[in-house]
Amino acid sequence: RCTEVRVPLPSPRRLSYAAARARLQFRMAAENPAKTALVRALLERHRDDRILVMAMYVEQIRELAAAVSIPVLTGSSSQKRRDKLFAAFRNGELRCLAVSKIGSLALDLPEANVAIQISGTFGSRQEEAQRLGRILRPKRDGSQAHFYSLVSAATVEQEYAMHRQRFLCEQGYEYAIVDAEVDAGAANGAAPATPRAVDEGAAPTAAGGERRLQLVRAGAPGRPR
Repeated sequence: RCTEVRVPLPSPRRLSYAAARARLQFRMAAENPAKTALVRALLERHRDDRILVMAMYVEQIRELAAAVSIPVLTGSSSQKRRDKLFAAFRNGELRCLAVSKIGSLALDLPEANVAIQISGTFGSRQEEAQRLGRILRPKRDGSQAHFYSLVSAATVEQEYAMHRQRFLCEQGYEYAIVDAEVDAGAANGAAPATPRAVDEGAAPTAAGGERRLQLVRAGAPGRPR
């Protein structure tokens, strides 16, 4: 299952985004700080799964990895480090790994059953399909694989995601769109205590049915999982 999660830009960033040029707008949207809190919630939701977190920008994936305390691989990572982390992921010692665009080239980890993409290539449909192909291949235990693409809502990043959505639907992938509701503290980059994701409404459909994915702080109002 492919799920596009639309994440609002924090208020302070919206003004600078509106005044920026198109290419810079894409990067500002891709590096939306509110995505970090949502990644925490998804890691918690899939705490028993094998997870890959992927990003276009090296600085972004390093900061994200540090924020959620997971190891990271980039294009500059040594082969020794790659082999060590890949082996730990395959044998189950490591359940979550972050990789940059270059670090993910030729990546082959069939054990992964969840991928979280926090920023994608500037409109590359082929690369999106390749990433999906790696994660959505049939699993030995018959479990369903999940691919999440975190996209800043109402930005150029969402426009490019729409192009990729059409392409993936044409390729036969099930694709759903959800809106992320992030509380004020999380939207400003604060780490929520014991974050969790709460679905509201019916499950999405391949035709693009929508539901809401809400990120709340522990103890905040919200329907329990």
